[in-house]
Amino acid sequence: MSTSHVVVVGAGPVGLTAALTLARRGVTVTVLEEGAELAAESRASTFHPPTLEMLDALGVAGTLLERGIVAPTFQYRDRRGGEIATLDLAVLAQDTAFPFRVQCEQSRLTPILLAALPPEVEVRFGHRVRDCVPGPDSVRVDTDHVSLHADWVIGADGAHSAVRRAIGARFDGTTYPERFLVASVDEDLDAALPGIAPINYVFDPDEWLVLLRTPQHWRVLLPTPADTPDEGEAARLPERLRGVADLGRPWRILHSSLYRVHQRVTDRFRVGRVLLMGDAAHVNNPLGGLGMNSGIHDAVAMCTALADVVDGASDEVLSAAARRRRVVAVDHVQRTSHDNWSRLRADDGAEHDRLRALAADPVAARSYLRRACLIDSLS
Repeated sequence: MSTSHVVVVGAGPVGLTAALTLARRGVTVTVLEEGAELAAESRASTFHPPTLEMLDALGVAGTLLERGIVAPTFQYRDRRGGEIATLDLAVLAQDTAFPFRVQCEQSRLTPILLAALPPEVEVRFGHRVRDCVPGPDSVRVDTDHVSLHADWVIGADGAHSAVRRAIGARFDGTTYPERFLVASVDEDLDAALPGIAPINYVFDPDEWLVLLRTPQHWRVLLPTPADTPDEGEAARLPERLRGVADLGRPWRILHSSLYRVHQRVTDRFRVGRVLLMGDAAHVNNPLGGLGMNSGIHDAVAMCTALADVVDGASDEVLSAAARRRRVVAVDHVQRTSHDNWSRLRADDGAEHDRLRALAADPVAARSYLRRACLIDSLS
């Protein structure tokens, strides 16, 4: 059994998946989390088939399935004309034991992962990382409370990663021209919009939108101008929701948030004994639900390679895994998410016809869904 010590910075889905992957291989792990407890925000809410396979191998998929909603289909819709095409993930049955997506907020996964960690994994809340200083044989991590020395450090501490900044890794990319407004609503949208799927991408050149079902509510994602006052956008949200479906009364809004969206990737996922993964390494727009899923894939792939190195494999195994995950982030995740954004803005009957033909052709649908659900990214 390994005696190496790994410090994981960040107790989100990626950091806790990393910790669980390492702990199951006998690696000593300490998790440092800036917050006083696990984050409660909804944020990501879609789990793709290969992510479910990975979580199943870690022993936590069953509980996630119990707490989530199985989504066997998703839809492309037109704002003015209704359903364009419904894609059925059953065509992936030969590729995965989980030919569906699961709708469940990431804040419901993290307690499951935390509970699955063995007792010897120490999770320290309220520990903000101030500095990370790599050396040839170890890494020093300074927090508000203590300095730790580890054999390896994993930065899974989000888009504003203190670990990434400390090691001087770049985070290049672009910012989208509009902000994204996400509203959680206490409404029965199945009744308001008959025939919708649990996941819906709604085309419109002026105001596209996304409708997502979660266990507790529906989420509505709307594009919003880049430079308008936040309070003004909050004030006109009820009117915008009425434009989605007129309920004859104001929608019941539980929560809303407005944020800028970026496509960025760090230049290196590995810097010596420091690994970057998830949002600390790459961020993209949320269309298609690729961010959290690819971050979990980072954690499983890179931590499996790290455990192999700790057990005596060549160091190149880890370097190769880090390089591969960066290629996936750039060539697959960012490209696909940006294509999704471009598609929703299109006012193109030919694109609608293409999607209808795709849904009607199981071979073409399987090929499309393998990419959309990140199966091909793991090949």
